Amino acid sequence: MHKSALSVKPSGTTPDAAPFKRVNYGVAICEAFEYLLENYPEVFIIGQGVWSPWYVGSTMTDLDKKFGKDRVIDSPVSEAATTGAAVGAGLCGYKPIVIHPRIDFMILACDAMVNQAAKWSHMLGGQAHPNVTIRGVVNRGGEQGAQHSQALHSWFAHIPGLRVVMPATARDARDLMIASVLCDDPVLYIDDRWLYDFEEDLPPAKPVDLRDIGPQYLHEGNDITIVGASYSSRLALDAAKTLAASGVQADVIDLRVLNPIDPTLVHESVKRTGRLLVVDGGWRTCGLGGEIIAGCAETLDPTVWKAKPQRITLPDAPAPTSRVLEDIYYPDEQTVLDAARAMLGGR
Repeated sequence: MHKSALSVKPSGTTPDAAPFKRVNYGVAICEAFEYLLENYPEVFIIGQGVWSPWYVGSTMTDLDKKFGKDRVIDSPVSEAATTGAAVGAGLCGYKPIVIHPRIDFMILACDAMVNQAAKWSHMLGGQAHPNVTIRGVVNRGGEQGAQHSQALHSWFAHIPGLRVVMPATARDARDLMIASVLCDDPVLYIDDRWLYDFEEDLPPAKPVDLRDIGPQYLHEGNDITIVGASYSSRLALDAAKTLAASGVQADVIDLRVLNPIDPTLVHESVKRTGRLLVVDGGWRTCGLGGEIIAGCAETLDPTVWKAKPQRITLPDAPAPTSRVLEDIYYPDEQTVLDAARAMLGGR
């Protein structure tokens, strides 16, 4: 089995390692940018509000002061223009990073992402690589309403040629960003503001190959398999810790990469547990949860199953603005616990 991603070493030093440093998820993204800007002169960042903590939180603090405003470029409000320019720069040998502080408005850049970046290498026989990383920030909750609260990951994971990653841990927030920028393919990197305060002890940054990154265990057990990505993986992990206190041991699998998705670890886990619960921060219809369940249903023998697979998703409705309705709309740890216990016969 893969080791838990959260079984991190304590702060300090080891005989063969540099000092570890405790940082939160947001700062880990900033460390990735700093590492890339320091070591790769072809890297630059462009997007709205990249000099403002109000837009991007702790993820880009003082980068413009350290590396200059010609490499950390605060753009006009045009998602299509900034993304299109970055795709062109990627084709010319640069490694641009585009920042969309709200993934909802990234939809305005869909032509550059879906019709251009995702297709160039395929149409030109691999002779052109639009090396562009597009960061979309999920910024829901807080009574922001339907136009500021979407995840949209399953939309973009449906597009061949566009890699999609969603980190759940501080380590992956940093390392998946580095891996995305160093990859020759266009990558959509999706981070969630609800994760920014989670902390982890990290070793120094280093180059990471995106092809080496796939699903990982965050918790291990033999009673039920719970699958998630990004913030949903955190909900699954919290539920698994609560279940463990009552003697139920869950496998929690964090997908990390949604396109291309590698279902091997999920299939292996469900073969052992016989139960599958998928937690998805998107909508139910045509969503990630249904994709994971369908893959297991197609691959695993029917005799494996001890209970019908289940998925927890958002309702098929736009996000509400009312805080009271938000509490109903968004799944939480208790939602996961209730579903898991029902599958386990009330244990």
